[in-house]
Order: sequence, then C-alpha cells, then structure tokens
Amino acid sequence: QLQLVESGGGLVQAGGSLRVSCTASGGPFNRISMAWFRRPPGQEREFLAHLSWIGLTAYSDSVKDRFAISRDNAKNTTNLQMDALKPEDTAVYFCAADNRRPFPGTDESDYDYWGQGTQVTVSS
Repeated sequence: QLQLVESGGGLVQAGGSLRVSCTASGGPFNRISMAWFRRPPGQEREFLAHLSWIGLTAYSDSVKDRFAISRDNAKNTTNLQMDALKPEDTAVYFCAADNRRPFPGTDESDYDYWGQGTQVTVSS
C-alpha cells in the first residue's frame, strides 16, 4: 500500500517562489507515476502536473509557464517548484500516485493514492 506525505507548504508573497515535496513509501518508486493537484478555497480539486515513471510530463495551462514537476527516484520524492506565485494559487496542494500505468491521466480518478495535502497561501 503506497503512502504519500507532502511537505513544504506555507505562506509566500505574490511573485515569490515555493517548493512542495511528496515522499512515497510502500512501493517501488521507479514504477510510480506522480501528479500534483490543488483545491482552491470553495472550489473543486484541479490537476496541475504529472510526471510518469518513464519521464513523460504534462501541465495544466494555468501553471505550465510557472510550475515545474520533478522527481528524485533515489529519495522516493517528487517536487513541485512554483515560481511567480499569484494570490489565486492559494490552495491545498495534494500529491497523487498511479502505479498501474506509465501514461497517467489528468483526472482525479486516474490516481489511487493521495497525500493528506499541504496548504499554500499567497498574499497580495
């Protein structure tokens, strides 16, 4: 059973940067596709980025020029580097894992494992 734990959330001013991380345990990380989602206040959870175990990446249009997903297989960790943050990036950020396929999707239902979430707040 995979377990995911996020870290690195916090408060940052608009225009600043923040990196959130997700550490996985309970499975071979090099056969896990990882993704990041977020849930803004009062809104549905939305896809941000994924990085498959064969190196494929995808981003939502809202973050593709500002966010970057990466992974460190030696540390069982995936990171989301967030630059040029805006107040509308304020949300709870979740990592998710799919260990069934090397071509992950962008829908919540494509992922079987989730972290507990970490709060990111961007002040104006």
